Amino acid sequence: MSRFRHALSARDAHITTLRLVIVVLALLSAGLWWGWKSAPENLTIHNPPDLRSGSTRAWWEVDPSSVYAFGFYVWQQINRWPADGQSDYRRNLQAYSPFLTPSCQRYLDNDYETRNRRQELSGRVRGIYEIPGRGYRASAVEVLSRDAWIVTLDMAIDEQYAGTPVRDLFIRYPLRIVRADVDPQRNPWGLQVDCFEGTPQRLAVPGREEEGDLL
Repeated sequence: MSRFRHALSARDAHITTLRLVIVVLALLSAGLWWGWKSAPENLTIHNPPDLRSGSTRAWWEVDPSSVYAFGFYVWQQINRWPADGQSDYRRNLQAYSPFLTPSCQRYLDNDYETRNRRQELSGRVRGIYEIPGRGYRASAVEVLSRDAWIVTLDMAIDEQYAGTPVRDLFIRYPLRIVRADVDPQRNPWGLQVDCFEGTPQRLAVPGREEEGDLL
C-alpha cells in the first residue's frame, strides 16, 4: 500500500512541476510577445554616401551628409516657384509643413504674408539651386549635438516677373536642422528645418548689385 501511495505522490509532484513549467513558459511567451509588439515596425538608417571603406555606426546616428541632403532638398523645394509665387509659395509651405518645426512654419508663414502685402509674389517665378562647386563638404555641416546641426547652403537665386529678370544673386543660408521622430508616415527623414541659425549672407559676385530680401 505504501508503494502505491509513493507512486501517487510522485505523480502529483511531477504534474505540479509540469504546471509550473507551463506557467513559466506562458509568462516567457507573453514577455516575448510584448517585446515584439512594442518594437518599431520601421527604422531609418542614415548611411554615408561612400561605403567603400565601410561604416560602423549606431542605428540612431545621422550622417552629416544626410543632414545636408535633407536641408538642401527641403529648402530648395519650399523656395522654388515654377509658375506663380503667390500660389506656389503657399502650396509649398503647406506641402512641406511636416519637415518644418512649428516655429519655422510660423516664421515662413509670416514671410509669405509680408511678401504678399508688398506685391512681391504675384506673377513672380523663382529658381533656386546649389552653386556649382559649393555642395556638400565637411565644413558645410556643424554638429551641435546628437539631435541638432547647422547646415550651410550656398545657393543661387534667380527671379523673373513677366519674363523679365528681377533678381540674380548668391546667398549663404545657415539652416538649423533638428531631429524630430514624431511622424514617420509624413516625415520618414526624422528631421526638421528650424529656419536660420544666424542671418543669411549675400555672397560677393562681381558685377551683381541686387537689392531685396535674402530669404
